[in-house]
Amino acid sequence: MSAGVDPGEYRRVAGRFATGITVVTAVLDGTAHAMTVNAFTSVSLDPLLVLFCPEKIARFHDVVTGAGAWAVSVLGEEAEETSRWFATRGREIDGRLNGRPSHPGPRTGAPILDEAIAALECRTHAVHDGGDHSIVVGEVLGVSSPDPDGSPLLYYDGSYHRVHPR
Repeated sequence: MSAGVDPGEYRRVAGRFATGITVVTAVLDGTAHAMTVNAFTSVSLDPLLVLFCPEKIARFHDVVTGAGAWAVSVLGEEAEETSRWFATRGREIDGRLNGRPSHPGPRTGAPILDEAIAALECRTHAVHDGGDHSIVVGEVLGVSSPDPDGSPLLYYDGSYHRVHPR
């Protein structure tokens, strides 16, 4: 326990910060891999840098650090099922992204989900220790807006939310 703070209480309080939902993808040894990530943020404009934080025990951690290049698909409000699927621990790695339509990014070859409202392609710039997670900093090589009119899927207080409720 860090500084006497209960981890469960920390998680509850930190969950009060609304985040967007992304799926980070990478290709390693010819197989596409993906993981839902909400610990993602822009870091710098000069140079263009972003970061995300994969858990060290996740299979995807070693994939993305080994691949060296990756893509971030920002999910729209209709992509809750996609977010849940790529957040599922222990799912089969079949290289097909479970039938989710995607296309290889022109700069990295990492899959970009067709349903994304925005996408970034990155090359790993640095990896830092972040406790039970790593902080993976990426140099942005390219950006796109597959669905430029879409609204983001949000995560807040332990559940999914939308900017425009259904």
